[in-house]
Amino acid sequence: MSELIRMPNIGKVAEKLLLQSGIDTPDKLNAVGSKEAFLKIRQIDPTACLHMLYGLEGAIQGIKDSGLSQEVKNELKDFFNNVVPFA
Repeated sequence: MSELIRMPNIGKVAEKLLLQSGIDTPDKLNAVGSKEAFLKIRQIDPTACLHMLYGLEGAIQGIKDSGLSQEVKNELKDFFNNVVPFA
C-alpha cells in the first residue's frame, strides 16, 4: 500500500492504476496533474471513466470529488469528451 491510498477518492483500483502509470506518491500526482494522470491511466485501462478523472482532481485538491466546483467539473468533462469522444 502506498501513500496514495490516503488521498481522498483514491481506493485500491485507482491506487493500482496510478502505480502502474508510474505515479507512486501524492507529490507525483500533484506534479503531473489530474488530466495527465488520467491519460496515463487510460493507456492501461481504456475503460477509465469521467468519474476517475473527477476523483483524481479531487485527490489533488484534497477533497471528495463531489466537492469539486461546477466550473472544474465542466472543464474536466470537456477534456474527457475530447479524449474519449464517444463516451
